Amino acid sequence: MLLTITTTHSPATDLGYLLHKNPSRLHSVELSFGNAHVFYPEISSTRCTAALLLEVDPIGLVRNRQGPPGEGGLLEQYVNDRPYVASSFMSVALAKLFGTALGGRSKERGELADQELPFEIKIAPLMCRSGEELLRKLFEPLGYEVVAQRHILDEHFREWGDSSYFTVCLKATTQLRKLLAHLYVLIPVLDDEKHYWVGQDEIDKLLRRGSGWLASHPERELIASRYLKRQRSLVRMALSRLAEEDVGDPDEIAETHALEEDVVEQRLNLSEQRIGTVIATLKATGAQRVLDLGCGGGRLLRALLAESCFQEIVGLDVSFRAIEMASERLRLERLPAKQRARIKLLHGSLQYRDKRLQGYDAAAVVEVIEHLEPSRLRAFEKVLFSCAKPRSAVLTTPNVEYNIKFAGLPAGKLRHKDHRFEWTRAEFQSWGQRIAETFGYNVRFLPVGPEDPVVGSPTQMAVFALRTAERN
Repeated sequence: MLLTITTTHSPATDLGYLLHKNPSRLHSVELSFGNAHVFYPEISSTRCTAALLLEVDPIGLVRNRQGPPGEGGLLEQYVNDRPYVASSFMSVALAKLFGTALGGRSKERGELADQELPFEIKIAPLMCRSGEELLRKLFEPLGYEVVAQRHILDEHFREWGDSSYFTVCLKATTQLRKLLAHLYVLIPVLDDEKHYWVGQDEIDKLLRRGSGWLASHPERELIASRYLKRQRSLVRMALSRLAEEDVGDPDEIAETHALEEDVVEQRLNLSEQRIGTVIATLKATGAQRVLDLGCGGGRLLRALLAESCFQEIVGLDVSFRAIEMASERLRLERLPAKQRARIKLLHGSLQYRDKRLQGYDAAAVVEVIEHLEPSRLRAFEKVLFSCAKPRSAVLTTPNVEYNIKFAGLPAGKLRHKDHRFEWTRAEFQSWGQRIAETFGYNVRFLPVGPEDPVVGSPTQMAVFALRTAERN
């Protein structure tokens, strides 16, 4: 099957820099199911086309146990449409050959990766049993002009009617990384026949490639269901995690919370005071392996990395864009190998038990809980204090009583539009004491920032320490 990407951007040959593939060369890779090739059938300053040709080996599929199911249908394993139709095989090839572009990077033309450019994509053939209507439902909300040509089953037997195969042309002015992410997700959704086992790691792939567009797509439930092969538990989990993602411009995700709160709190330089207090508290616990849960754009992670006493640092966030921004802020790709080995970034939700979070000395949850719906706090409590169960946990949250001290904050308004609540000191301490009693921790409360004798400090912090008996 063949997929082509054409641009009329001037100069059009910039497409080679965007895709990290030299137009003058043939680029080939061997995959577990066949071979993929990238070449340029059209090269000029006004129009340039890159083609991805995928050769699927049907015999290799059976040998690798990746062919269609059916022990009795041996012929079906060898005679099927997999070598001829765009499917999840194409998504794998896209990620393999265009992985850098899919990640939104362009080493030699960095500014191009963020530009919206005119593109025309052609896919031949593409399976869509639900017809042209589904093609339009999936691509048109993303801004594509869709032209679909349906193929008949056999030119010599026209009475057999139309097939489920299309040649599809898509046109849009967009960023290349968005275009590739749309294709990566939606091609297997249309084909509806993934060639490999689907487990929980597929949720991460779906949300990573769907970051910034899937949560607001009108067909997100259908997309999630087909992408995850209709495994209901996985689909429910994916949709729940999508609901936690910010909907809007992905370039504003993750930093928006911090930026808006900074406007309110900038006179106090409260962000730096919070980070300094959290770092000092974590050091006092003797922690060497530390979690930053809800790490956002990586402010705390950068401070943790600067302290040599923290030997292993893990940042987790529900937003893939936040993870990407944290990686950029930390310059992970440029860090020396020894420093790079100290830190790991994970995508995940604080609403689900996650074995990856177990066994750490301490966890920091800085300005996170106020962004959770009150009804979801109980799930968060179990994830942190029952499943992860660090020896120490440091949590900070705004003190709503202090809000009257901010001149730019209207009465009764919370510090950020995404805050679901802000607690008084009494409410926070009552919550913290219940947590300590329920999960076997001791807790103490500390002020962060200048303390007013009447309304207290702008930020309140709880420090939880696992009781000795609970450690054993």
